[in-house]
Amino acid sequence: MTRRALREHCFKMLFCADFYPADEADEQIGRYFDQPSEDDTDEDGNTEIIHAVELSEEEQKELGERVDAIISKIPEIDGMLSAATEGWKLKRIGRVELTILRLAVYEMKYDENIPAKVAINEAVEVAKKFGGNESPAFINGVLAKLVDDKSAG
Repeated sequence: MTRRALREHCFKMLFCADFYPADEADEQIGRYFDQPSEDDTDEDGNTEIIHAVELSEEEQKELGERVDAIISKIPEIDGMLSAATEGWKLKRIGRVELTILRLAVYEMKYDENIPAKVAINEAVEVAKKFGGNESPAFINGVLAKLVDDKSAG
């Protein structure tokens, strides 16, 4: 599984988990792997796979562990995001964007294998795919502020 595929699966699993109370999130995350494949056709008639979970047991385990690690850090991540989004309450940020930000902040702050610039670029790409028209610029701006704060401190 590529890093991008891992990231997109993490995003989708985190997004789904956000709709459930913490005690139900684990069960919902487990169901992610049982969802049927889904595709869509664009205006040019090209078919795009939206959702396909064709992962080995080892990849499913790795993905589950990563999602669990991110979820365990959400209180800390949300604190960082609150500081970076002065004047914005996290409740006002769309769930897609908030999920992308949480994933990117986890990669920037807790994953030593992913440079901050890569995490930002990849978050912007996820925002282009799953977010609205303004999402990529918003994501980039918030994450750039977190990098600036880190280098200033």
